[in-house]
Amino acid sequence: MAEHLSQSELDYPFKLLEYFNGFRVSKVIFSACELGVFDLLLKSQEPLSAQHVARELETSEDGMERLLDALVGIEILEVENTKGTALYSSSDVANLYLAKGSAKSLHDMIVYQSQTIYPLWNNMVDAVREGKNQNQKTFGLPPEEIFQAIYRSEEEMLKFMGLMNSSWVLDGHDIVTAFNLASFHNIIDLGGCTGALAREMAKAYPSSSVTVFDLPQVVETAQKHFSQENDAVAFQTGDFFAGEIPPADLYVLARIIHDWPEEKCLTLLRRIYDTCEPGGGVLLVEAMLFENRRGPVMAQIFSLNMLVQAEGRERPPSEYTRMLTKTGFRNVQVCRTGKSYDAILAVR
Repeated sequence: MAEHLSQSELDYPFKLLEYFNGFRVSKVIFSACELGVFDLLLKSQEPLSAQHVARELETSEDGMERLLDALVGIEILEVENTKGTALYSSSDVANLYLAKGSAKSLHDMIVYQSQTIYPLWNNMVDAVREGKNQNQKTFGLPPEEIFQAIYRSEEEMLKFMGLMNSSWVLDGHDIVTAFNLASFHNIIDLGGCTGALAREMAKAYPSSSVTVFDLPQVVETAQKHFSQENDAVAFQTGDFFAGEIPPADLYVLARIIHDWPEEKCLTLLRRIYDTCEPGGGVLLVEAMLFENRRGPVMAQIFSLNMLVQAEGRERPPSEYTRMLTKTGFRNVQVCRTGKSYDAILAVR
């Protein structure tokens, strides 16, 4: 792949230039989301001019026209010229994923990427040099307290929880159906945040009881902002590192292990193993690296994000298998979903 890329780029570096400008493309989408462009176009029953969009969203006409044209260029919006006026409308993809009102909206994920992850990545050079997160430099908070940084205000907590909610609305079904989990009747999602993944679990396995176990302030915020009518998911407060872990047939750790260095991961897995009854299991949900270090690019980017924001890393299946077997689990099974997140199931 690298040889093919370098050969094709010798005459003119198209791909390299595309990579160089990747951050600008991201900011085009981020800015349109934060300004409300996609929401306005979704609500409109007809295409709108840049002048109309600018007036409704209280921006400059010139700036909005450039932004809308860039969105057309990356094939997120459509444009048609009518009597000398450019009229813009949303694509199906924009309506489904970028407008707030959609059932599969990634709006909260985009806001978090723009307002929290983007500033952290400005300090990537220092993260690589120092081998530690950049919460101190970016937010003025100690690098050891990663969730103090993530939950540094109610607004930031809501942003992070919105990110997690978007992730599982998108990927949750594939995760909970990666294995047949029907034999596990009592399922606890440790660090389950808003309950989005737990709800997918409850939908897939209606005869099982599903509980989200998370910190008191997270549970309070989840029930206040992300609750659903006739919710099939229960919530329980606690700290899986410091407090008692409630009994269950299956424990879910979704995007938890990647936050921490190995010793802390082993401590948590041992605690779960000690609580498990024989035949009980643990389901890890992570973006798994390839063993040959050649991808997936998304997982490699996530691993860099763990460097700049947290204390952990993404890992290949062999490392998860080793940690699970080291803490007593057996019959480790791995399922790559082909999407953002993968699943690893092991039993006691």
